[in-house]
Amino acid sequence: MGRFRSQAESALWISITAVAYFAAAEVGLRMALVGDQVTPLWPSTGVAVACLFLFGLRAWPGITLGALAVNALLGPNVPAVVMIAAGNTAAPVVAYLLLKRVGFHRDFDSVRDVLELVFLGALAATLISATIGTVTLLLAGTVSAHGFWGTWSVWWTGDAMGVLLIAPLILVAKDFRMPGALSPLRVFEATTLAVGTLVVAVSATAVSANLLFLVFPFLIWAAMRFHLAGALPCALIASTVAIVAVTLDFPAFTGLDLTAKMITLQAFNGSVALTALLHATITAQRDRARQAVDDTCAELAQTVITISEGRPLGGVVDMIRRVQSQPPSADTD
Repeated sequence: MGRFRSQAESALWISITAVAYFAAAEVGLRMALVGDQVTPLWPSTGVAVACLFLFGLRAWPGITLGALAVNALLGPNVPAVVMIAAGNTAAPVVAYLLLKRVGFHRDFDSVRDVLELVFLGALAATLISATIGTVTLLLAGTVSAHGFWGTWSVWWTGDAMGVLLIAPLILVAKDFRMPGALSPLRVFEATTLAVGTLVVAVSATAVSANLLFLVFPFLIWAAMRFHLAGALPCALIASTVAIVAVTLDFPAFTGLDLTAKMITLQAFNGSVALTALLHATITAQRDRARQAVDDTCAELAQTVITISEGRPLGGVVDMIRRVQSQPPSADTD
């Protein structure tokens, strides 16, 4: 009975992963820059990494099934579809294994977790899918030798941005709990941040790419006030607007060739993701440290009152031991 239940759970996680991967791919393909299948934001890779952390390594067949279903609709032929699906599976699996190896915490306890996600999960592991996919398209005749590096850069950027923007959003949303009493002012502030980010990003892409820096105050504000739960949605909004602007050739990107567009887009999206992740993580870290100090001060104040009233100290020794056993602040990470 226990074995059957375990197999049923595995089948469920695999099915959820496959459906989520396919749905995310359909969204990403709307922003394709090269042909119909290479996009600067591939949400499916981020979904795949998140599913592996949520369901474990047993969910990897779902990634393969989702990738096969997506690429079967795009072609160009069966061997190419299989190779691309293999690369799309290998990248998130390698990202997951690398992050687990270095002790990555999916709730982003410290800056170290952010850097591990950036360098191992996003930049390193996605080299696999970008290289296998682009070489496959080259051999299939879909991409010319002249367009190889442009296609590779779009593919790599798309997978990396999927890991940086989508995976943390899913992992944070999984553990997010809505406060019991939500202040109307708080709701208004969060709405203003999201709408403001959207308006500024759209306005900037309609004029000049140089104005895109105006979204960063909104990202920092969201990170300081709402941590990752606020910063990541704003970062996703800004990046999505920039990608759509490139896809539709908005004035901010008019006249640039594919390589120039990708350099500009990658620099912007990378800066947006890093700003959101780092500021939110550092702010949350600071708030936790402050709360720990406040709790300790409250306990010490209660101890002083207890002593002044001549009552037994009770749990004072336990409190002191608890304070001494607390790890040092991780601000140096």
